[in-house]
Amino acid sequence: MPLIQNSRYHPPLWLPGGHLQTIFSALLRRVPQLAFREERLELADGDFLDLSWARAGRRRLAILSHGLEGSAQDSYIRSMAVALLDAGWDVLAWNFRGCGSQPNRLLRMYHSGATADLSAVITHASTRHPAESLALIGFSLGGNLTLKYLGENPSIVPSAIQGSVVFSTPCDLADSSRVLASVANKLYMERFLISMREKILQKDRLFPGQLDVRGLERIRTFQEFDDRFTAPINGFRDAAEYWEKNSSRQYLTAIRVRTLAVNALNDPFLGCLCFPREEAAASEFFHLETPAHGGHVGFPTGPLAAGSWADRRAVDFLDGI
Repeated sequence: MPLIQNSRYHPPLWLPGGHLQTIFSALLRRVPQLAFREERLELADGDFLDLSWARAGRRRLAILSHGLEGSAQDSYIRSMAVALLDAGWDVLAWNFRGCGSQPNRLLRMYHSGATADLSAVITHASTRHPAESLALIGFSLGGNLTLKYLGENPSIVPSAIQGSVVFSTPCDLADSSRVLASVANKLYMERFLISMREKILQKDRLFPGQLDVRGLERIRTFQEFDDRFTAPINGFRDAAEYWEKNSSRQYLTAIRVRTLAVNALNDPFLGCLCFPREEAAASEFFHLETPAHGGHVGFPTGPLAAGSWADRRAVDFLDGI
């Protein structure tokens, strides 16, 4: 039932195509200034997460999860935070392990299915903030993490979580990894890998002898990187097992929170398996919207407009619950 066939998003005429809509939004998006209050959350395993609060004592709190190699300071996070604050929400944006101002303490870092960390943030927020209702918002990898959290064990999702919105979500990780390994996406892939290689070298300096970094500079795809590092560091056999166990698509029909996923059909990061139409059609709770345009974490509205269409879409969906 909740398969939204006709999206209202239309890009500016001068900004055609998924690549331009992606790049414009990543590099040229205008975002109002926003001062977060920082907090460090200590975890039970001895590690920590850096949190960024924007709060005014409202009764609604939105928790924002960023994308691959992003942070709570990314423009799309700040843009969404401003829109939510204007709509009467408080905001908590969190940095995944290793994505804050300092390296995390343990050898392991974040990954696409590390829902225990999101759960820790939600639990902490529930004890530190007087919100009567919570919402989860995720972008790209943060969207996959959010959907997996909601669906993998729905009986323990707090009842205060009343809605969720995710954008540009690679809900089939293997499919998205194959698409990003294509020649057309070489620039995106290399941009991600530059940052990911540097984090591995940083870990090698902090934990000498525990990682084999020989030939690191020759890694060119997520398949190679995840086989070599992400999977074994986090207890998976290889990239294939890591992708299979952490892809959120398998959990969508179990979600019991009103959820909207928005994936643009021209998103250069997503393959056909990242558009879970059958799951949305069969679900009472999971909604899928597939605009023809928007790119990846894009949805620009114009050169002088602050924020993006995604900000308003999230607010409207949550307010409608």
